[in-house]
Amino acid sequence: MKTINKRHSGMLVPFVILLLVIATVSLVGWIVIKPEPIMLQGQVEANEVRVSGKVPGRIDKFLVSEGLTVKKGDSLVMINSPELNAKLLQANSAEDAAAAQNQKANKGARAEQIAGAYELWQKAEVGVKLAEKTFNRVQNMFTEGLVSAQKRDETEANFQAAVATSKAAKSQYDMAINGAETEDKLAALAMVNRAKGAVSEVESYISETMLVSPINGEVSDIFPKQGELVGSGAPIMNIVDLNDIWVVFNIREDLLTKITIGKELEATIPALGNKTIKLKVNYIKAMASYATFKATKTNGGFDVKSFEVRAKPITAIEGLRPGMSLMVDYGKLK
Repeated sequence: MKTINKRHSGMLVPFVILLLVIATVSLVGWIVIKPEPIMLQGQVEANEVRVSGKVPGRIDKFLVSEGLTVKKGDSLVMINSPELNAKLLQANSAEDAAAAQNQKANKGARAEQIAGAYELWQKAEVGVKLAEKTFNRVQNMFTEGLVSAQKRDETEANFQAAVATSKAAKSQYDMAINGAETEDKLAALAMVNRAKGAVSEVESYISETMLVSPINGEVSDIFPKQGELVGSGAPIMNIVDLNDIWVVFNIREDLLTKITIGKELEATIPALGNKTIKLKVNYIKAMASYATFKATKTNGGFDVKSFEVRAKPITAIEGLRPGMSLMVDYGKLK
């Protein structure tokens, strides 16, 4: 019996060792075969406004620097444009000339011109009276047969000419009294308005030589250097609104089963010591065809497209900036 017990005792130790080896191999195999957790990585983006000028010119002075926080309406940069100053001088001169013409049209003729026109009319009236008396005398003499018909006709023609001259002088006097015609006054007023419009246009361009911030934000980039020439519409700087940020994920379509509009995600921010943040999905759209994963099998496989998913923070996190990465554990999504 002792021999049998010793034999069993000797077999027990190898059996236990075998069990330990099997358990170790199984544990290692489970660890190796266990699928890696799927982590969705996104990147923070923010609303960015590009500041540019309407007029070409030379950068005279920057009033801000990169990284500086600005408010809407703050002055950013001064652009020097001598050509605009010259155009403003020309426009002002044209406006003054148009105003003078308009004043002249509304005021009418000068007092001296009115007086001269009146004297010419009176002189013509005297000529009419004299010609009329002469014609009456000749007419009486013609009736008595003392003068020829030729003489009578000449006298009548002189009388009619004097009447016409008087009428012409009277019309010149009336014109001097009444001033310019209505059409002339309207034309002069139109010239004034046109000149004012030209001045306003140049002044609006001059106001664009001082660029101001269109939003509250932070100056992220300044492109030209002081003293450089910039063209019309050329970008000068970017302003980032850190209060209007979102996170962009590029996710394969086979992982969209847990991602829907309105879905809340919990993400960690490595750059901020793995702080957690709540996000809410508000945008899902298929990306371009070049972002498609091609199937590796000829049978049973399919091309997997990538989708751009955007999510906005539910609560603000201090220090969150564009370019930071956010991680979402896909396995924890429900």
